[in-house]
Amino acid sequence: MKPLTRTIAHQPSWIVRTKEVELAVTQLGGHMAPVTFYRNTSRPIQPYYINPWHGERDQPAEPVLKPLRGDFFCMPFGSPDEFAKRFPATHGDPACEKWSLAGMEKRGDVTTLVLRMKGRRISGTYTKCLMLVDGQQVVYDQHVLEGFSGSFPIGHHATLAMPQEDRTVLVATSPMRAGMTNPVDTGDPAGGRYQAVATNQRFTSLSRVPLVWGSPSHGDCSSFPTRRGFTDIVGVVQKPSILPAWTAATYTTEGFLWFSLKDASVLPMMMMWIANCGRHVPPWNGRERCLGLEDVRAFFTAGTAGSARPNALRRMGVPTAMKFTPGLPVAVNYIQGVVKTPAGFGRVKTARFEAEKVTFISESGKKASAAVRHEFLATGEV
Repeated sequence: MKPLTRTIAHQPSWIVRTKEVELAVTQLGGHMAPVTFYRNTSRPIQPYYINPWHGERDQPAEPVLKPLRGDFFCMPFGSPDEFAKRFPATHGDPACEKWSLAGMEKRGDVTTLVLRMKGRRISGTYTKCLMLVDGQQVVYDQHVLEGFSGSFPIGHHATLAMPQEDRTVLVATSPMRAGMTNPVDTGDPAGGRYQAVATNQRFTSLSRVPLVWGSPSHGDCSSFPTRRGFTDIVGVVQKPSILPAWTAATYTTEGFLWFSLKDASVLPMMMMWIANCGRHVPPWNGRERCLGLEDVRAFFTAGTAGSARPNALRRMGVPTAMKFTPGLPVAVNYIQGVVKTPAGFGRVKTARFEAEKVTFISESGKKASAAVRHEFLATGEV
């Protein structure tokens, strides 16, 4: 059984589908988009972002920006640092290099696409498994990391497209252990980069995050898009639990919510890349309008050195790098999906987990349920 291949937004991609979902993943970098949920209905949903420069003559030099779209796996997560000679590419090989097709199969109601890559900058092997289940609007994602040695930050880089109307996407998370803004400045007006969120500050609610100016002193980082002309990074550390940690983004005018599920002991932080036309250098040119909801084990974008060494999160007991030992494979399991919502649903307040089901309950008390085998996060089996 072989996947279809198609060039989408100028990137050769493998296609896997069920009656409910069609998923494209780029051969370069393994970026997952577009993904069409509810594809067999009159109102299909494509929540992921695809960069606007993909067809332009002048392509970015930074490898990860060439395919930039949807969700992709990063190791080492973050920017190059003093290890740049060894890790010169932002977000590492799996986000930047070419994957090889290892196979595709269907067993029972599960269709699985398997991709593989040998590390170029770090010695080891990456195996990516993307799984769809008949009757579900969910993507199951597993990365098996073998043969690596050392400590590296890792993470998923889920990036959602934003509508034009302000504050129509409402974000909520499972209980927060801590909130922190980016520990380093990313703004540089002279260099065409603008930030609104203050640097290296703590917060206890996404609705009240410190800003760089005094009036207002705080801003809402739970409703998007907002603050046009700025691009910011904030982090939410979620509490570990026997239940999955979750992030939910409700698209209020489009009638659906996107969600991710994870084990917070593996990926403890959800880092938000709030990109709203704040970078006026190529290839961005003031056009980026997306929201990264990135589940990571990292110290923001500090790279290998900043994440593996002592830092503010590690001092709180939050792991910011994964330790690898040759001969001991590490599996990172992750779930993303979409569910349609009733009118007036609004922001998610909580999530209730039952066997093969999650129900999101909004602040207004309305419910939206999705069929999902969330036990996969612990077992690695769908």
